[in-house]
Amino acid sequence: MYRYLFRHLLALTVLTLTLPVLHSAAFAQRGESELDSSPPQGITEQDIIQKFAAREKEFKIAREQYGYRQSLTVQTLDGDQVNGEFKEIEDVLFDDRGKREEHVVFAPQSTLQGISMTKEDYDDIRTRMPFVLTTDEIPEYQILYVGKQHIDEIGTYVFDIAPKQIEKNKRYFQGRIWVDDQDFQIVKTYGKNVPDIGTGKKKGGQENLFPNFTTWRDRVDGKYWFPVYTKVDDVLHFSSGDIHIRQVVKYTDYKRFGSNVKITYEGQDIGKGTGKDSGAQPPPQTGQQPPKQ
Repeated sequence: MYRYLFRHLLALTVLTLTLPVLHSAAFAQRGESELDSSPPQGITEQDIIQKFAAREKEFKIAREQYGYRQSLTVQTLDGDQVNGEFKEIEDVLFDDRGKREEHVVFAPQSTLQGISMTKEDYDDIRTRMPFVLTTDEIPEYQILYVGKQHIDEIGTYVFDIAPKQIEKNKRYFQGRIWVDDQDFQIVKTYGKNVPDIGTGKKKGGQENLFPNFTTWRDRVDGKYWFPVYTKVDDVLHFSSGDIHIRQVVKYTDYKRFGSNVKITYEGQDIGKGTGKDSGAQPPPQTGQQPPKQ
């Protein structure tokens, strides 16, 4: 995730393009059941993939019509002690013409030790940590069904995913996703954005490494599962030394732009909803609670 501040030579790392080997201990969270590796009942694995990919496309379109507040805290640690910190609060809003804008409302001087925030870090926080896997992106990934699991009272299908290949100047997600077995939307993500970035043989180049992260979603407007909380606690292995970082991103105050804005997908209005999520009822209590910071 972050760029190391000391200059050095870096040999390019060859990324293995197989599905990640993920162990249940890596996902042990309060309120989660044991992973059930039995096949899904009454639906095929491929049907689940097609359903959630279509719903994710709706989600991606809808979130572009919402403003929200993004609160970021990044810390570096020496042992168990915090020795540096970066904070930023940013509002994603719309101007009078409906153009989306980002306004930083709080950003004190960074005291991070050994690393600095990069453009890729900000891109990840805004667009890749809230990972979306749509119908358009499915062909780029290997997708492996690994079982069923409950997160609090939410039943989910669990998949491991990895890019089939890495194209130049393009980045991907590699890890695990949990898909709600009723709404067919991603409700939790664990993994990292790949590849890490280095300048290889270029003298004086710098590394830009990216951590493992977990992102939780919750319902907004009783319909869409939007990202609400991302947590990082990882060690970045720079060739000049390890850096332990912690990070929390909170996405709050989601507000749909304009009372007369219509969100459409494949010719249909997806802003009004159907079935149990239709109407102007408040969002149901899902019971899924991200861990406290």
